[in-house]
Amino acid sequence: MHDYPAPAITATEPVPINKKYDERYPLWISDRFGMIVWHFFRIFVHLMAGMLTCACQFPFSSPERRERLIRRWSQQLLAICTVDVAFRDASEGAVAETALIVSNHVSWLDIFVINTLHPCHFVAKADIRSWPLVGWLCEQAGTIFLARGKQREVRRIYEGLVHQIQAGKRIAFFPEGTTAAQGTVLPFHANLFEAAIEAKVMVQPFVIRYTDASGQFHAAADFIGEMTFVDSLRAILKAPRMTAELIRLPAISTEGAHRRDVAQQARSAVMQALGVFAET
Repeated sequence: MHDYPAPAITATEPVPINKKYDERYPLWISDRFGMIVWHFFRIFVHLMAGMLTCACQFPFSSPERRERLIRRWSQQLLAICTVDVAFRDASEGAVAETALIVSNHVSWLDIFVINTLHPCHFVAKADIRSWPLVGWLCEQAGTIFLARGKQREVRRIYEGLVHQIQAGKRIAFFPEGTTAAQGTVLPFHANLFEAAIEAKVMVQPFVIRYTDASGQFHAAADFIGEMTFVDSLRAILKAPRMTAELIRLPAISTEGAHRRDVAQQARSAVMQALGVFAET
């Protein structure tokens, strides 16, 4: 297999990211049920391959090679899940080389969608760590797990984020704190924006939206309520193919700013790009 680079950062039209990984079904598959079973099997094999990569290659790989491995693995996972990825640069040239990356949050797919372009160290809720296989893989990929509601934990994570950002690591988080149905953008929690202010870097907002063949929001992408990871995966595989659109917005300066103002500015930019009303 080959490592495929990220798409051109100057693209203003959507650029396919994972189209190189074509879907091919065995000849014996003739119905939708067979396709779903085949996809579940391929996902399991892909997770096993990811675990072997983390255990056998990561300890001996440079940071650059780790990024290539994460990018390729994420591209392949989404292709298996019948999710195409298209990147569009709407930053108008306002791209920060070192920045805190933020995005709206729709699904567990979001981490892998962003990783197809920029492999990041994500801040995620602690219960993801307990997910079978996926939780361990996320931890090995550098995910930073945060226990919600524990101020001491938030402070420890915050201090670590500042040091990592200053060291040049690419940090990302979802300021809504949870997933929201497409068509809504929850309030952005401002706490972790302080890390960008203290590290003296900009905030780079991204927008993620999942669409069907007609360009409308794809309902199967929503990961909300009491839905489990397996429930979500089953819904995605049963539904028609979807496209994950990853849109980079102009970077936001944090110089002399208050975290609440930066959070609100980022949220407003995301809402405007999505063309949706906020849920208050």
